[in-house]
Amino acid sequence: MKSKIMEPVLLIVEDDDVIRKTLSEVFAKKGLKVLSADKGRDALEFVKAHKIDVTLLDLKLPDMNGLTILKNMHEVDDSIMAIVVTAYPEVKTAISAMKAGAYDYINKPFELEELKLLVDKALETKRLKSEVEILRREKGDECVFLQTVGSSYKFKAVMELVKTMAQTPKTSALIQGETGTGKELIANAIHCLSDRKGGPFIKLNCSAIPDNLLEAEMFGYEKGAFTDAKQSKKGLFELADGGTIFLDEIGDMDIKLQPKFLQVLENQTFRRVGGIRDMHVDVRVVAATNKNLASMVREKSFREDLYYRLKVMVIDIPPLRERREDVMPLAEYFIRLNSKSFGEGIKKLSTECRDILLKYSWPGNVRELKNIIERAMILAHTDRILPEHLPRELVDEISISVPSYHETNPVNTTLEEVEKAHVMRVVNSVKGNISQASRILGIARQHLRKKLQKYSLSS
Repeated sequence: MKSKIMEPVLLIVEDDDVIRKTLSEVFAKKGLKVLSADKGRDALEFVKAHKIDVTLLDLKLPDMNGLTILKNMHEVDDSIMAIVVTAYPEVKTAISAMKAGAYDYINKPFELEELKLLVDKALETKRLKSEVEILRREKGDECVFLQTVGSSYKFKAVMELVKTMAQTPKTSALIQGETGTGKELIANAIHCLSDRKGGPFIKLNCSAIPDNLLEAEMFGYEKGAFTDAKQSKKGLFELADGGTIFLDEIGDMDIKLQPKFLQVLENQTFRRVGGIRDMHVDVRVVAATNKNLASMVREKSFREDLYYRLKVMVIDIPPLRERREDVMPLAEYFIRLNSKSFGEGIKKLSTECRDILLKYSWPGNVRELKNIIERAMILAHTDRILPEHLPRELVDEISISVPSYHETNPVNTTLEEVEKAHVMRVVNSVKGNISQASRILGIARQHLRKKLQKYSLSS
């Protein structure tokens, strides 16, 4: 069943019967739910009983002064957008109304189109304020999430570093970790635990935008800078002024663009594409990558000076397979999160499910766990999540019997057999991903390939 979209609610407080009835009809035709009152006392009763978005409030009413009504309204709900209507166009009256918390005012007699435009603006402002509040709440929720669901010592060490980092106002950070480990969440935590939390948090994935457009996206452009530049446009660095900009997949940034990015890091200035004057911003830069930037520097595909400027503070996020103590707290958090979204009771993981989740290798890290829990909750029609609600490949991996040196007799086992069993176990745990397996084993990929050929495991 589709949820009903709530109509915006307009309260008209006007003692002139003709004006009140006319305005009620006009705004009802615009799709608003209209309430009306000719006395201040009745208006306040409406505010207590209904969620009012905008009010048209006459200053002169038979029982109360309009500014007193406005004050009492805001004591009940300070989000109401009040447009004060007055027949006394005095500057002092307008100032008094604005000081009392009015969104705007209009003088009688007024043009109907002007009033309609004013109401539309008030509704749009209310909508934007609500969206900003939701975003701030989500950021706060993410910070709480990060600080409460990580129980492993490795992740606690990361969060201690994040808290320390957050106390420095401008220091840049480089977040390193495999895909899906939560690099954006860490960047967001740095932002919302810092004094910049009231400013914007702007994110940009460098690999998602073609190289020829990335500069304009980051720094903006002037009118006429290129064929389609019909007007000037602010870039993301300008939009992030006073806050934080998060550049994901920084390793994919074109090396030709890197000097301009380095300039922003060094002195917080840049020029728009086609611009002739320097723009100054106050922005903290947090970059992230799942690539080995040090290797890219050696291969001349990433600037050495930019690399060392970025790594003033490096935050390495361990993969989920290296902090299995976090699997259950994360799974239970995602269950609570989805229960809230789906409007259902909180489901429980069966003992078998818990065993599978704890033994799985998690090549997709936290993101994979989040998606698996969401899928399982959709499929589970009872209050319990069972193994059949998990992806088949996940269950199959756990059921694969891989020899382990823990299961052999050390006295009768050769070193070669122990190594073979361990290599098999690691390669199977990452589904044959040679790069991941070599990192876990601490050897080069070509060395691992030779071992697989030696043990006839290359298939």
